[in-house]
Amino acid sequence: MMVAAALAVGLPGMAFAGKANDTLVYASDSEPENISPYHNNVREGVIVAHHVWETLIHRNPKSGAYEPYLATSWTWVDPTTLELELRKGVTFHDGSPFTADDVVFTFNYVLTPEAKVVTKQNVGWMAGTEKIDDYKVRIKLKGPFPAALEYLSGPTPIYPAAYFKKVGLDGFAKAPVGTGPYRIVSVENGKSVKMEKAKGYWKGSPIGDPAIGKLEFRVIPDGETRMAELMTGGVDWIWRVPNDQAAQLEAVPNVSVLAAETMRVGFLQFDSAGRTSADTPMKNPKVRQAISYAIDRKAMVDNLVRGGARVMNSACFIDQVGCTDDGVPRYGYDPAKAKVLLAEAGYPNGFDIDLYAYRERDYAEAVIGYLRAVGIRANLQFMKYAALRELSRAGKVPIYFQTWGSFSVADASAFTGVWFKGNEDDMSRDPEVKALLDKADTTIDLEARKKTYAEALSRIAEKAYLLPMFSYSTNYAFSSDLAFAAQSDELPRFYAAHWK
Repeated sequence: MMVAAALAVGLPGMAFAGKANDTLVYASDSEPENISPYHNNVREGVIVAHHVWETLIHRNPKSGAYEPYLATSWTWVDPTTLELELRKGVTFHDGSPFTADDVVFTFNYVLTPEAKVVTKQNVGWMAGTEKIDDYKVRIKLKGPFPAALEYLSGPTPIYPAAYFKKVGLDGFAKAPVGTGPYRIVSVENGKSVKMEKAKGYWKGSPIGDPAIGKLEFRVIPDGETRMAELMTGGVDWIWRVPNDQAAQLEAVPNVSVLAAETMRVGFLQFDSAGRTSADTPMKNPKVRQAISYAIDRKAMVDNLVRGGARVMNSACFIDQVGCTDDGVPRYGYDPAKAKVLLAEAGYPNGFDIDLYAYRERDYAEAVIGYLRAVGIRANLQFMKYAALRELSRAGKVPIYFQTWGSFSVADASAFTGVWFKGNEDDMSRDPEVKALLDKADTTIDLEARKKTYAEALSRIAEKAYLLPMFSYSTNYAFSSDLAFAAQSDELPRFYAAHWK
């Protein structure tokens, strides 16, 4: 194996090329199908977006406070109207000035059907945006939305209106333009995205002036190859390193290893609505409950995930505003009960079914092992995320093992709202759950909002529409020449890193 061979060499005196070239090369196994932030929802795309584009508001990752960014101030005119003063003197990477026209174009464009935004939850709370003057806008909301500032500080970057209109989405994906601290130099689909510090980046930015001159994101699907590249100086930073290999890397000279819990939650989603077939076992709540009892989530956390991960009991990340597991039905590991429920549902001998997944094959295989132990003969269908997402949206996936990082939005709506509000990713289509979430997401009073969320989360768990499994703990491995700090929102901030 490549890693074993590299470890055997010992790598004496190894020099990482990144520091010498002032180029931080980071690698991952997945790629965004489109570099445009509104047109992908993989974590790698979110990372690029936070370095190249900017939002109206900045959320301080240490204090959680909302700070001026492209907007210098904001005022609630009424519960559904937000007025923002915009920053003067900011330019896009193509040299054009940032003005109200760019905000109005971006937010109105992403609300149109032709925009084909991948995660509509991120923008669907807006009704439209209007220009007051060159540096003032008003955002009209569809209804009260207490998480508005949180979304404006996250998955809502601003595009250059004139440039986007000129080149269109296809042209923008090939040569993107933003206002962020780094500008994209080249995009090579399936291989890399190269970035460099933007000249003339505006003074006084809350994220500061980046210390590293160039960034390069590389797609390396194979984990062994990623680690070998790190140890030989081909890349400077990798993540999602399996625990056993992370332990090996701790002994490698000039490599640092860091483990941290993230907001990402792994879960099973079931075709409760029966879209795959009218007689699918997934329509029966007892079958879904049986599956929930069949899986030893604590054992998976202890033996596979590790590193601070926690079992999740509600369909959200427990630290998000609005998320709670108080009073929510829980499913402990009880294979005997699972078998009883299967028999009561009319499947005493189990059944055959396909389970789909796109990452952490070992986690998916562990789930399959637990299911087979109670008689459910699950077969793994493993494929790339973009293809699987479209298959699921077409109603062709009976069981879906997936993960969601909520776009790093610290509000339950960014998780629960994506999967249960009747959109194309909703596999249960329960109008009662949707109504509760619609109410929760438009309730200003926090305690009342929490109460309504608790009702929705309890119904989701009772009906076993989705089995939350665990939060993800990520192992980061990087050059010891690099000063890097991890955040729980699973957003590596390379603009805050520096060479030692």
